[in-house]
Amino acid sequence: MLKKIISAVALIATTAAPAFADEKVKVLLDWFVNPNHGPIIVAQELGEFKKRGLDVEIVPPADPSMPPRLLAAGQADLALSFQPQLYLLTDKGLPVERVATVIDSPLNTIAALEGGPIKSMKDFKGRKIGYSVSGIEDITIQNMLRHSGVDVSDVQLVNVNFQLVSALLSHRVDGVIGAFRNFETTEIKEKGATPVVFKPEDNGIPKYDELIVISTRDHAHDAKVEKFVQAMSAGTAYIKAHPQEAWKLFIKHHADLDNTLNKTAWDTTVPLFAAEPGKFNKPRYQAYGQYMADNKLIGALKPVDDYGIEVK
Repeated sequence: MLKKIISAVALIATTAAPAFADEKVKVLLDWFVNPNHGPIIVAQELGEFKKRGLDVEIVPPADPSMPPRLLAAGQADLALSFQPQLYLLTDKGLPVERVATVIDSPLNTIAALEGGPIKSMKDFKGRKIGYSVSGIEDITIQNMLRHSGVDVSDVQLVNVNFQLVSALLSHRVDGVIGAFRNFETTEIKEKGATPVVFKPEDNGIPKYDELIVISTRDHAHDAKVEKFVQAMSAGTAYIKAHPQEAWKLFIKHHADLDNTLNKTAWDTTVPLFAAEPGKFNKPRYQAYGQYMADNKLIGALKPVDDYGIEVK
């Protein structure tokens, strides 16, 4: 009888215990899934979000310009963005804040072709540089040229409408800005040419984080944000320790990315993933913010703590 009573009490206790569902977290990517997103995708595949009680939905955007605005409007919990864009967003009054870094090195370059007339930045004088997006890139070109003693008025800028590689290979232009060192430079090599690469950070531009995770300011300190960053950190650590096994996890549900271009991009990007995603490099953010203000890309520079936090 006693055993039956104990069993009955245990059954009641079990059935009465609340079932806690994982907390939902919606993350908007900056673009379609690609190797840049490795730490998030791999963390998902390893079950690192699930371990921390998170149900993470990863959403590629229909319009790459919209994720920060959708985030600010409460349509997502987190979004991917870029450090240079962060200042523009906060300058426009969007209440967003950097909570993690995915890639802590610039990817952008100005690229030319080996065997052509361009061997240094000085050689762009009297030549053409193709671009896809005006704004920050205009200022980047201007400052990279000035660093080598060339005035931007001595260079013709050509809008090539995102056809960077084809414009360069067809010699419509002598160089292009926006050739990411893990994608377009790889594509150039795949097509049988050798890129000559000029990095912004080697030519007068402050170093910056390429890809970051942002939250709204009101929710940047939420527990689920901390858990997300911890899971992403675990994904990053696994990638760095087991890059080839991580690649297999990455393409597990993205078979369309299983090709030479993306595999080479993966191998190139692995060393660039931030080893400590939650760490906030205040001097770097202060320096790049000052650069943005000095070049009139934003108004008065806000205190660095207004647009970034450290998450442990």
